[in-house]
Amino acid sequence: MSWRDRTNKETYSAKEIDQRLVEELPDWRFEDGHIRRRYGVTGWKSALMVTNTIGHLAEVAFHHPDLMVSWGSVTVGLMTHSAGGITNKDFELAKMIESVVLWRPAEEGGALEGTPEDPKYAYIKYD
Repeated sequence: MSWRDRTNKETYSAKEIDQRLVEELPDWRFEDGHIRRRYGVTGWKSALMVTNTIGHLAEVAFHHPDLMVSWGSVTVGLMTHSAGGITNKDFELAKMIESVVLWRPAEEGGALEGTPEDPKYAYIKYD
């Protein structure tokens, strides 16, 4: 069965999760029953901005992650508690978080320039 054909309650096996992460979310990992990603940030204000961004996306999606917030990083963990594992909900929210948190407008060539390279404006530590 294709992953697109699954319901929001059907969970993936560890092997299927690992395969999807490699193909779709290579900076995420599967551990302790969650798919996880650590975002490096440049300080406490940046950590709070990333946390609030993830919080907004999660609330809009009505799918709530576990977050660990510290001075230099924000770690997000997703799993569908009602299904007892990883479902399409987790992958879809992870992709949305990834695209918004790591958005770099300067790379799109539009009017938005993005954060200057000067370290005093640093925000996210891009991999």
